[in-house]
Amino acid sequence: MRGLRKRFIDIARQEEVIALDGIDLDIGDDEFLTILGPSGCGKTTLLNIIASFEKATGGEVLLDGETVRKPGPDRGVVFQEYALFPWLTVQQNIEFGLRERRIPRAERREYVQRQIASVGLSGFEQRYPHELSGGMRQRVALARVLVNNPKILLMDEPFAALDAQTRSMMQQELLGVWSAERRTAIFITHNIEEAVLLGDRVVVMTARPGRIKEIVAIDLPRPRDVTSTEFNQTRRRIGALLEDEVQAAFAAMRAETTSMQ
Repeated sequence: MRGLRKRFIDIARQEEVIALDGIDLDIGDDEFLTILGPSGCGKTTLLNIIASFEKATGGEVLLDGETVRKPGPDRGVVFQEYALFPWLTVQQNIEFGLRERRIPRAERREYVQRQIASVGLSGFEQRYPHELSGGMRQRVALARVLVNNPKILLMDEPFAALDAQTRSMMQQELLGVWSAERRTAIFITHNIEEAVLLGDRVVVMTARPGRIKEIVAIDLPRPRDVTSTEFNQTRRRIGALLEDEVQAAFAAMRAETTSMQ
């Protein structure tokens, strides 16, 4: 990302809002990058620009030296909401992208079965989304992205809606899949522990307009022990970086609410 900037017009207040301002960031091959920041700092906007769901106002995104201009299978997105087709089975949901790309039936079935096994869903191929738990639905969403073999995995708080136990299980599942398949991952979260547990580096963003405040390298061996002294020292350090930005975001929110009354 080079000089990335995003502004939009707040129609209700008829004024310009700068969501992102001057984002410069290099992400390495096979790196797991987590991004933290207060609500409204532009984390999801940043992810959407990388995915080409939104256009930047300024700057550019490059993948392997080529400017990113439109959505493509080289960037797979896992959303907070499962975004599954309720009328399709687990197998049909996962193979949807392959079918759209006209991959031969036998070949796509082989890919799908392998991916179903990798996320622990063997035996559930013919179930429908409403028959699955929240954690299982998110596994289907993850498998649907991974089966297309993207260069980059983009995740927008994919575990936020899960209970604590299921969330912890899904974090370990994700790390297992990522370790086995080794691809670049960009993971948006509000949870400091999750950011430290998953990330090779943690990007801490400022309150709006979103800028990079600091990038913290996580020099802890995997698998990580969330109870260790080193882990909690890192978590406290990142928490201190984030605290001022959270307070600034709240202050801005209060000011906006007051101005609208």
